[in-house]
Amino acid sequence: MILTGPEIARERETGQLTVEPFDQRSLSTNSYDLTLGEELIYYSGEVLDTRRPNAVESRKIPPEGIVLTPDRIWLGSSVEILGSRSYVPLIHSRSGAARLGLYVHCTADLIDIGSIGQVTFMLRAVQPVRVHAGDRLAQVTFWRPQGEVTLYDGKYQRSRGPQPSQIHQDVLVGGQR
Repeated sequence: MILTGPEIARERETGQLTVEPFDQRSLSTNSYDLTLGEELIYYSGEVLDTRRPNAVESRKIPPEGIVLTPDRIWLGSSVEILGSRSYVPLIHSRSGAARLGLYVHCTADLIDIGSIGQVTFMLRAVQPVRVHAGDRLAQVTFWRPQGEVTLYDGKYQRSRGPQPSQIHQDVLVGGQR
């Protein structure tokens, strides 16, 4: 079951889900629009490694925006802190961004139940595209789980700002890191 826009607002008021800051104008029929924060990071290495931390560089988005190039993955974050202990948030690109060839959070769209924080957007441009802090690039929907709930308390809990991959912290075969 997906929550409608009005139900997202009601469930936020009761404390069943978090969206902060909240702007009524960002509600749509069954989602809430998310805005891009002021910072972007990108990986500076030529080859990325799943078993080691990867170096990143950070850029603040200037007032005139920043051009995302198709040669790399850019990581940004939502301005909004969001999550729920009762619902499963799913992040999607807004159609206007997709129509510019900008993939926003096109993988790993499922946010674990119990995770509360700013969402890291994985941004991938098909061709150069200029983005600005405050752009409404993504949307979140909330879904009711069925079955026993185990709340998330992992490495990205309480995230603020764009977060690089922490896959190197995952336990490997045989319990080794």
